[in-house]
Amino acid sequence: MQAHDAIERFLASPGLGEATRRAYRFDLEPFAAWLEGRGAALEDVDARLLSDYAAELGRGRPRRLAPATIARRLAAVRSLLRFALGPEHVPDVALSPRRPRRLPQAPKLDELERMLASLDGDEPLQLRNRALVELVYSAGLRSHEAVGLDLGDVDFDRDTVHVHGKGGKDRVVPLGEEAAYRLGLYLRDGRPRLAGAAENALFLSARGRRLDTSTLRRLVPHPHRLRHAFATHLLEGGADLRVIQELLGHSSLSTTQVYSHVDGRRLRKVYDRAHPRS
Repeated sequence: MQAHDAIERFLASPGLGEATRRAYRFDLEPFAAWLEGRGAALEDVDARLLSDYAAELGRGRPRRLAPATIARRLAAVRSLLRFALGPEHVPDVALSPRRPRRLPQAPKLDELERMLASLDGDEPLQLRNRALVELVYSAGLRSHEAVGLDLGDVDFDRDTVHVHGKGGKDRVVPLGEEAAYRLGLYLRDGRPRLAGAAENALFLSARGRRLDTSTLRRLVPHPHRLRHAFATHLLEGGADLRVIQELLGHSSLSTTQVYSHVDGRRLRKVYDRAHPRS
């Protein structure tokens, strides 16, 4: 079977969106050309041949590819083989390069203070913006979690926020004192002047509709850094990784453990204080 023909049939699958088709084509056409150059057909692809292709990608010719790009291209090849030949013809070999661990770049506390202070003001949108960013940092929220909050998700009596997380996994996180104060100001003096129709969203746009994540990105170019700051500052304060995992809504502790590399000095102090042989 010619790889180019198989690619066209694969891309014609009705379940693929246009953007996905373009991405697959970009990743698969170089593979088809590489196979053709070796005089091989799609049926000839085995563990050895796929390993050779992975090695070719890793050599960086004509340009060096990032490990994530190589992994994506190999995943596209596996998808093509699964579609064209069946799952039993997909070589069972680990080829994806190890991705370098990227530590979260969390803003320092003084940087956060300056950023939050720059959002101060008495106008409805200013009150909303300060409350929104304060809550994202205070509760370690993802952008879509913050804008997805409804009025009933905030419980001022218990100082908690009911968060609708990834994959339908809800969690309840504490509402910090400063975030509660800023939310109170917004709900009292800001939101009533923004609300038009019967909208249940906590954070409203100038037109009285639920915010989307682009508003948060305009206020904070990389809002995920606030989530990193939340986790890092908790760890620096002595919080257990399991607690941080629960608050962040991570399904696996391994996802949270990246933060244990951020504050090595604190971990060393804990070790020196606690271990009898330190």
